[in-house]
Amino acid sequence: MFHDIDARSPIPLYVQIAERIRLAIATGTLGSAAPLPSVRQLAAELRVNPATITQAYRDLEAQGFVEIRHGAGTFVRELAPGRRARERSQQASALVRKLVADARRSGVSLAELHRALEAELGVKTP
Repeated sequence: MFHDIDARSPIPLYVQIAERIRLAIATGTLGSAAPLPSVRQLAAELRVNPATITQAYRDLEAQGFVEIRHGAGTFVRELAPGRRARERSQQASALVRKLVADARRSGVSLAELHRALEAELGVKTP
């Protein structure tokens, strides 16, 4: 889930971590009431300061994605199906924006990107 966390990115680490967890919740990879790793465990795994994980968990709690139970851990909250769908849609849009921005920086035209997407997805346009 955290394989593409980038310490060199201008996006703060806690935001990147929270985004990955939100996506996992929205897609059902992390189900309702699923426990998240402890702050210490995840900080050690990602080699970041525990305060970074704490901030990510607090943001997720403020957004209604998780519940922090002091002394017990952090757990995924039940999301309404409509909210889950909206979050997946927002995540998809963010991925597309990033892809388009990366393509532009690399000098790939939108037409080339479109053809590459079609090829990757196995879609043929008439």
